[in-house]
Amino acid sequence: KPGEYVAQARFDRFRADYLGVKEQVAKAVVGHDSVVEGVLICLFCGGNALLEGVPGLGKTLLVRSLAKALELDFGRVQFTPDLMPADITGTTVIRESQSGGPREFAFQRGPVFTQILLADEINRATPKTQSALLEAMQERSVTVGGVTYPLPKPYFVMATQNPIEQEGVYPLPEAQLDRFFFKLNVGYSGREELSEILRRTTQGFEPELKTVIDGPAILAHQALLRRVAIAEHVQDYAVRLVLSTHPKSAAFGGGEFASPQVSRFVRVGASPRAAQAIVLGAKCRALIQGRPSVSTDDIRAVALPALRHRVVLNFEGEAEGLTTDAIIESILGTLAVQAPAKVSA
Repeated sequence: KPGEYVAQARFDRFRADYLGVKEQVAKAVVGHDSVVEGVLICLFCGGNALLEGVPGLGKTLLVRSLAKALELDFGRVQFTPDLMPADITGTTVIRESQSGGPREFAFQRGPVFTQILLADEINRATPKTQSALLEAMQERSVTVGGVTYPLPKPYFVMATQNPIEQEGVYPLPEAQLDRFFFKLNVGYSGREELSEILRRTTQGFEPELKTVIDGPAILAHQALLRRVAIAEHVQDYAVRLVLSTHPKSAAFGGGEFASPQVSRFVRVGASPRAAQAIVLGAKCRALIQGRPSVSTDDIRAVALPALRHRVVLNFEGEAEGLTTDAIIESILGTLAVQAPAKVSA
């Protein structure tokens, strides 16, 4: 229950499991520490992760390594332009009755019925096929033929996409982007990291990954995170951070906390899901660092991956060559940690 005392041993157990999974992933994935941390925060918060980077940086390897460190079912879907929604969710088929009676309808489950789903190159599929994941990512269920089928718990979608290709890709709509807890940018490896990658991949190195935790333990950690303390002024900082991305709009209001830059260059600000992601992600980061309560530094640390895919620039912002990361970093640099005092009438 909220406010109930939580033994320190449970926090310590969470941190030990987190470090154990991270250690196993590091046996296969060289570098990208911030990306690995972001993915694990998504997992323990019960969210989905979108990884963006050019080909060959280890995005798929990271997902596969994570699946080996967890005792969870793993499934992979290679998204292509000819992929259909039924190829993901499953479909109803007619089959012969085993008792010799009339034929019967049966639901044949698709690859979405797993616990860790890798949606590889998700932006290569058409919008119709992309939308097949909307219900799975939000409600953790699939509806086919008027029947709703629950997905196994815990359920975690990791999608990858390539930002540089222009032909044969379909950008994800805002409604689907909003269902990703974090968007994580996978950058190039450095000199030492690339040398280590070559050593591991060209000299017969085969890492042996061990299973660290199972599904029930992950669900227990997800419940524990929601009981991490957060002070009112820290939560208010997260609220004002999200509201600062809202330009003034005749249709939707907003603009109270928007900077001149946001008012000029932003078309759509972040949704309430962004605030949820920031607070939950900050709670997870606090536990990772061994603290039982959230600080404003935790809020700031998770703001960028939680907001970058939920803020949409207008035409002028794109023409100026701005990025959502630059907008968010500007907000973080100017937004006061303590809210200004309200002036009484």
